Amino acid sequence: MTTTPTPTLATLKAVVGDAKVVDADTHYTEPPDLWTSRAPAAYKDRVPYMKTVDGHSLWFVEGDTPWGMVGTTVVGKGGVKHRGKLSLATFEEMDEAAYLVKPRLAVMDRMGIYAQIVYPNAGGFGATRFLNIEDKEMRIACAQIYNDAVAEWQHDSGGRLFPQGFLPFWDLDATLKEARRIKEELHLTGVTLTDRPEVFGQPDYGQSHWDPLWEIISELELPIDFHIGAGVKTFVLDDYGWGSFGPQRKLASVATLMYMSNAQMITCFMMSGLFDRYPKLKLVSVESGCGWIPFVMEAAEYQWDEMAPDECKDLQKRPTEYFKDHIYATFWFEDIGVKHFIEAIGADNLLFETDFPHPTCLYPESQDHLAKVLARLDPSVRRRVIQDNAVELYKLPIEG
Repeated sequence: MTTTPTPTLATLKAVVGDAKVVDADTHYTEPPDLWTSRAPAAYKDRVPYMKTVDGHSLWFVEGDTPWGMVGTTVVGKGGVKHRGKLSLATFEEMDEAAYLVKPRLAVMDRMGIYAQIVYPNAGGFGATRFLNIEDKEMRIACAQIYNDAVAEWQHDSGGRLFPQGFLPFWDLDATLKEARRIKEELHLTGVTLTDRPEVFGQPDYGQSHWDPLWEIISELELPIDFHIGAGVKTFVLDDYGWGSFGPQRKLASVATLMYMSNAQMITCFMMSGLFDRYPKLKLVSVESGCGWIPFVMEAAEYQWDEMAPDECKDLQKRPTEYFKDHIYATFWFEDIGVKHFIEAIGADNLLFETDFPHPTCLYPESQDHLAKVLARLDPSVRRRVIQDNAVELYKLPIEG
C-alpha cells in the first residue's frame, strides 16, 4: 500500500528532490537473544543475556556479572519519544523500530530517510565493554557474534541499513583477522573504534603497534568511525555536570559537552603524520556535531606554527588540508553550525544524522528541521551532504 506523504515529508522531498537521504548515525538496540541464540555450545551459558531487575532491563554476562543497561532508547511503543530520560526502563517498552528491520524501515519511510548507518549499544560504541569479560577468547567471540548478527540485519534490510562492525582492538592479531572478515565475508561498510585506546591499557594511536591496523584498513578501504563516548571507561554523569544538578540537567550537560570529546582524536591524527603514510585512511567523528570544528581547525593552524615549528616541518600538509582529505563530521540539530562548517571547510566532509532512537535524537520532527537547514544551501551542496558524501565514503550500493 502506498501512503500519502505528510506535509512535513512533502516539504523535505521538495527540498531534496531526487536525492536519497542517508542518516549517518543511528543505533541498534540489541535484542535479548542476540548472543545466546548464536553462541557455540561452550559459551551458551556465559555470553551476554538480558533480564529485568527491579523494573529495569539489564545485560549480564558470565552468569550473574552485570554488563550494563539495555540500549539508550527513548522511543517507546507507538513511536512516542520520552524526553528527559537516558533510556526507557525495560526492553518491552521500546519501539520495535529500535531492533527489528521492518519497523525500522517503516520509521525511515515516514521520516524521508532512505538509508542509515547503524551503531551498537551493548558492547559500547567502540567494543570497549567487552573488556569487562574475563575470558579473552569469549571476549573476541562476543564481538564476532555481534558482527554476524548485524550482517544479517543489513542483508534483511535490502540495502538500506548498514551497521558498522566491531573490532576486538585489545588483540591486534584478532583485530586484523576480523577487519578482513568484516569487509570480505560480512560485507559491512565500516568499523567503529575507541578514540582513546590508552584508557583501556593499549598503546595510543601514534605508536607503531597500530601500523598493521592502518595498513589493512587502508587496503580494505574501510572507514573508521569514532563515536563519541567510545573513549570513556566509566560513564559518570557527575563528571560532566555539577553534582547539585538534577538528573535532567546532568543529562543536558553531558549531551552538550560530549560532542567535543572527539577534538583530541581529530587534532592528534592531523598532527601525527599518519595520513602521509596512509593516504587512504578515512575517519568519521560520529555524533559530535560540526559547528565547533572550524574553531579547532583555526586553533590547530595557529598552534602548528607557534608550538611545533620543528616537529611538524616534515609533514606534507597543513591541519585543515588533512581534515579535508581524511576526516568527516556529522550534524543533526545544528543550523548555524552547518553553514559555518561549510563556509570554513567545505561541503565534502559533512554527513547528516538523526541519532535515532537515542535521547538526543532528531525525532520525530527531523523532516522540518532538515528541510529548513538544506533550504539555505546551494542545491549541489544539499545533495552532497545528505547523500553523496555517505555513499562515497561507505561505498553504499545506492544509485541516484
